[in-house]
Amino acid sequence: MRVMAQLAMVMNLDKCIGCHTCSVTCKQTWTNRSGTEYVWFNNVETRPGQGYPRRWEDQDRWRGGWGLDRRGRLNLRSGGRIQRLARIFANPVLPGIKDYYEPWSYDYRTLVNAPLGEDFPVASPRSLLTGEPMTIEWSANWDDNLGGATEHGDADPMVARTREKAAEKVRFAFEQTFMFYLPRICEHCLNPACVAACPSGAMYKREEDGIVLVDQDHCRGWRQCVSGCPYKKVYFNHRTGKAEKCTFCYPRIEVGLPTVCSETCVGRLRYLGVLLYDADAVTAAASVEDDTALYEAQLGVFLDPEDPAVRRAAERDGVPYAWVEAARRSPVRALVSTYRLALPLHPEYRTLPMVWYIPPLSPVVEALTETGFDGEDAGNLFGAIDTLRIPLEYLAELFTAGDTGPVRASLERLAAMRAHMRRLNLNEPPDPAIGAAVGLTGDELEAMHRLLAVAKYEDRYVIPTAAAGDARRLEEAALPDGCSLDHDGGPGMGGSGPFGENSGRKALPMVSLESFHLLRRRQTADKEEET
Repeated sequence: MRVMAQLAMVMNLDKCIGCHTCSVTCKQTWTNRSGTEYVWFNNVETRPGQGYPRRWEDQDRWRGGWGLDRRGRLNLRSGGRIQRLARIFANPVLPGIKDYYEPWSYDYRTLVNAPLGEDFPVASPRSLLTGEPMTIEWSANWDDNLGGATEHGDADPMVARTREKAAEKVRFAFEQTFMFYLPRICEHCLNPACVAACPSGAMYKREEDGIVLVDQDHCRGWRQCVSGCPYKKVYFNHRTGKAEKCTFCYPRIEVGLPTVCSETCVGRLRYLGVLLYDADAVTAAASVEDDTALYEAQLGVFLDPEDPAVRRAAERDGVPYAWVEAARRSPVRALVSTYRLALPLHPEYRTLPMVWYIPPLSPVVEALTETGFDGEDAGNLFGAIDTLRIPLEYLAELFTAGDTGPVRASLERLAAMRAHMRRLNLNEPPDPAIGAAVGLTGDELEAMHRLLAVAKYEDRYVIPTAAAGDARRLEEAALPDGCSLDHDGGPGMGGSGPFGENSGRKALPMVSLESFHLLRRRQTADKEEET
């Protein structure tokens, strides 16, 4: 057993309202630069939908992630070393700009400077890539809120796979349609295919926290990482000729602050925490033959920080004490391993993703209420889960490689929590049978409710600050006059940098690290501090 620590995220899809605030703030922080116009480290997809880029889940086309050879060994679906080397200068297995979208702006100069006349001037769309006039045909959120679902809904690969198993489950008639929102970032996988596919070694997984990054100095723009990533969350900057991806906001993480997308999430649906795992068990877990067994296999990789043997092994393997303690209090560990509410996104890609999702339950309550039944009653909820407007089969295709069992178990626990808390709120005696039906006690259901519904800032984000010393070195020691990324074309771009207030301002003294801790105190204080 070799103990390592990984920062992970859980998103509660029951609370996502599709406002895209996370996408906008991430865009403003990290990809508001020339060459990244089409890049969205964080995007929110409406499901059913084609996603971004279009049909990214169609691995028969994109050949992303891992597969098993005849001997049961892991191989990149994009091909072996010789195959990838043969097409290193002309890789055909890449999304084109039409699969993303051609970014555009409008000819506002013509609109503003047009001379007086009888007609009205028009600001026509122009490509940000070529500068030429263009016709807008697609964008990152083209099918947002089921826009065009009757025309494009069948193009969702998960709809096709669901219909293969349950032909009548997915319909796009208006009165029978369903939808939910799926925010996506890089999965920062335990077994990342992008790292394995990179010919130059520029993609790497940080040993201290598991964050997957791109070394811009070593990247040669081969784009094999784009092909290798099954989630298509690695992008190519056409101006710099380098690959870029979600950084998990590591400069913020290093001083104990959450990612920008988590910080600004309106629904407070994101949780950040540490998971301990056995690095020696990763390959075996990813090599399980049955796709539907990959979820349980990945759970088996995670270690219990309460176990004295694990704590001794962690100390032996150099995991800091602060990280072990953070793993004990981790909301991610609670939601993934203790309550088993959160599920991985497409475990069949065998990358062992570390961004997990709590499946949505909300529509069943409204649907039951509309039929005249009590939508919050435990018996009604349990009985209605198999007839959700969001089919179990569709959710299973997303989160458990088609196995509906874990999805049903997660939704039943959410339903039990609602029913139990309803009795308490109505001053009715708790019914132990509600928790027993899903293998939980009343106290555990109440702890689930506190975490999912009323958790404070410090409960949702349990981030160790052992790397605070490195944060000063990384941010302040690199350049004498400001943020290390505050250069021409860099993410800093002058002004308030991506790491918080005062970060990256060249005219101010080096106070960025202190600003981070000031922000943390401000965001966790019960009342506003006096100035």
